[in-house]
Amino acid sequence: MSTGRVYLVGAGPGDPGLLTARALELIALADVILYDRLIPEAALDGARADSELVFVGKEGAGDSVPQDQTLDLLLARARAGRTVVRLKGGDPFVFGRGGEEALALREAGIPFEVVPGVTAGVAASAYAGIPVTHRGLASAVAFVTGHTREDADEEIDWNGLARFPGTLVFYMGVRELQTIAAALIDAGRPPQQAAAVVEAGTLATQRTVRAPLAEIASAAREHDVRAPAITLVGEVARMADVLAWLPDRPLAGVSVVVTRARERASGLSRSLRELGARVIEAPAIRTQPLDGPALDPSAYDLICLTSPNAVAGLFARLAAGGRDARALAGIRIAAIGPGTSEALTGHGVIADIVPTQSTAEGLVEALQGVEVRRALIPRALIARDVLPDSLRARGAEVEILPVYETLPAPLSERTRRAALDADYVTFTSSSTVRNFIAVAGPDFSARTRLLSIGPATTATLREHGLEPHVEARRHDVEGVVQALLDDKRAGA
Repeated sequence: MSTGRVYLVGAGPGDPGLLTARALELIALADVILYDRLIPEAALDGARADSELVFVGKEGAGDSVPQDQTLDLLLARARAGRTVVRLKGGDPFVFGRGGEEALALREAGIPFEVVPGVTAGVAASAYAGIPVTHRGLASAVAFVTGHTREDADEEIDWNGLARFPGTLVFYMGVRELQTIAAALIDAGRPPQQAAAVVEAGTLATQRTVRAPLAEIASAAREHDVRAPAITLVGEVARMADVLAWLPDRPLAGVSVVVTRARERASGLSRSLRELGARVIEAPAIRTQPLDGPALDPSAYDLICLTSPNAVAGLFARLAAGGRDARALAGIRIAAIGPGTSEALTGHGVIADIVPTQSTAEGLVEALQGVEVRRALIPRALIARDVLPDSLRARGAEVEILPVYETLPAPLSERTRRAALDADYVTFTSSSTVRNFIAVAGPDFSARTRLLSIGPATTATLREHGLEPHVEARRHDVEGVVQALLDDKRAGA
């Protein structure tokens, strides 16, 4: 078997929008992804469904994977002929031990590529409104490890840093901030020089604490600043007062679980992140297309589509017979809601009927008065029969065409714990309820609020002994987001 190839990929500082195009391309191609704790939470969204995802991060008081074990995994997967992405927070060659991994790969004769990423020292500073260099204030910048004790790779030259004519950016130094500040002042750095700590830079929970160098450690303690954080020392830190640009975000600090299938989670997750939420993607389900014969739709006068997956399945069956959207000419097309309607538009089809309520009951109501002789309903293998039963009761001949199935998706223990302790868990279908409870359990924290997309999902929650705190008025992604915003504003 030929040797695989390894890509040492920087995932950026946390905001998924800062992932490079090359990083996204490789994530989508990888057979194996070994990922750190501090990668963006959406970084794995584009991974193949069959890709092996392995956590190899390090946490101070939690799960940690030794570096030697990470190297063993990296070499073993590559020697097995697989395409491996080693996904690292920030840049792989900036305090990321990427150099060590590259050397191990070179010694093993395994080909590799380095994909730089946006490093936190630059990105978190920029998100806080602090330029690390600025005419008249700082013409140079130094990146320094904040590890100052036995865990440091080498001794820090405090005298050299005190004389450095520019901005100092310390990584991983929250616990040692008092020691760092004292060492710089003892070596000659002015005690009143501006300093800032940026916590969770580029993330929804980002915040900045500013104080003179002599007081920055006590200010960070007072505000309970925690890792991940960077510390900036230099006059540019004062510019945060003028250049801070991040708007107030209504869901800042709120943790929200998205349980829908990974391939469909991105829209909801993106909307929540833009509002400042910390999104925990815990896909309780995955969808799998079902093989079947080619479809000739000419015998039907109505086709009802109840999800984007059903749309994908319909067009896959059309394509199997050499057909496309033109084969639907003259057939009424009904879509259950905006998401399904948008999926149709992507295939060049505009739905004739879209109910105001995105439920099977809403679609039944919207079809009242529409003459139906023979209807086709492409859908999941297991689904509610409200729509076909209603059409049959009117005398229509109804054919159900299963084009995909919904299967449980396993959760890592880390994700399970985070999900059960979140502020909100969103459920967007009955299958997300059933499968999430099956893999995660019903033991939510006392503060966790359950949000249902609509009546059918609410009914399934109640079947499992759970009462939703919130039900969306509009039964789609926008409705879920609005319901969460309304609940938060109401003081939940």
